[in-house]
Amino acid sequence: MTCLLLTGIAGKSQDDVYPVPSVTGTTFITNATIHVGNGQVISNGTIKINNGKIEQVGANVTVATDAKIVDAKGKQVYPGLILPITDVGLREIGSGVRGSNDFSEIGDYNPSVRSIVAYNTDSKIINTLKANGILLACIAPQGGTISGSSSVVLFDAWNWEDAAYKMENGIHLHLPSFIVRFGRRGGGFPGIPGTPPQTDPTKEALNKIEEIKNFFSEAKAYLGEGAHKETNLKYEAVRGLFEKKQKLFIYADQVKQMLTAIDFVKQFGFDVVLVGAAESWQIAGLLKQNNIAVILNQEHSLPATEDDDVDQPYKTPAALQKAGVLFALNDDHEESRYRNLAFNAGTAAAYGLTREEALQAITLNTATILGIADKTGSIEVGKDANIIISEGDVLDMKSSIITAAFIQGRPVSLDNKQHQLYERYKYKYGLK
Repeated sequence: MTCLLLTGIAGKSQDDVYPVPSVTGTTFITNATIHVGNGQVISNGTIKINNGKIEQVGANVTVATDAKIVDAKGKQVYPGLILPITDVGLREIGSGVRGSNDFSEIGDYNPSVRSIVAYNTDSKIINTLKANGILLACIAPQGGTISGSSSVVLFDAWNWEDAAYKMENGIHLHLPSFIVRFGRRGGGFPGIPGTPPQTDPTKEALNKIEEIKNFFSEAKAYLGEGAHKETNLKYEAVRGLFEKKQKLFIYADQVKQMLTAIDFVKQFGFDVVLVGAAESWQIAGLLKQNNIAVILNQEHSLPATEDDDVDQPYKTPAALQKAGVLFALNDDHEESRYRNLAFNAGTAAAYGLTREEALQAITLNTATILGIADKTGSIEVGKDANIIISEGDVLDMKSSIITAAFIQGRPVSLDNKQHQLYERYKYKYGLK
């Protein structure tokens, strides 16, 4: 019997964490409480991983004595968590260091922008996310009305070609606001707090939406033609939307914006995913009726309006679950840099979801929305072995300690810059 030693592969004297080569052979994770990700929990279970794929899962899996074995006795095993929408690898230090950021393009309509080619696999943020169980993410561009295309990446790669898990899975559209809300200090227009807007925001929004619809109508006409004398890159970039090979991710928080998104479904037949969707609980039945999925951007936030319950963001996941809406949870908090994804799900579990439903909202639901559920999102036979092991409940900030992670069966390092600095200064002050 051999045991697989899951230790950091990076030296303590450097902050480099190297990607792990592809693995061959068989690995068993034994004696574990397995949270499959589809609502099922297996006690004292075993996972057989063969050449990076999950080959067997259950309580009666025969363990080969000559294979690599990870004893997870007393631990919890989960599918790798997935960030559904993020700028990781595109934004490093924020607005302070422009050279470290490549998340937004000049111009209003940029469907041909491909976020994947700007993705930086050497981002120091990536390794801190892995340490919290996040193994995959959908990298999305920002800025303008149509920002470009997103791609799903693995958090263990030398370059973007290695990282790419699903290329160009969606186009990202930002709808205009129908209202102007005042800020916390009374808001303000033209320098005078509390003064009304100088223009009608609803009229401007409707005009902008008509402009967006005209763009897609022209693209549809262009794509319906035969050969073209000249290629229109913007129209070609949205071909996948009309062919149902891509989804349209629409950023919308207000009910009126979400009703507009439903119009896009009816007029163009797009597969639509709402991003943000703070007020989605108000029209959950309508979203279900139109088969629209939702990504809730930030659960740990204030309610959208003064009339909402103060804990409405916490309750919205349960409202969508009750209505049968397919939804995923996200974490777009810039200060914590998205590492609290699992704890957002933990809050949802405290406000109406079961713990397995909350887990599904950051694993299998997310994979389904991103179009990768055939490969990941749950610990099921035939899928990639994207798996994390925790000493405690991964949804609980107090007890969650990720001890091991596998990406496509590779035992990846959980070391990161912050951990290394922690160890460095423990040494400096004689605490080691």
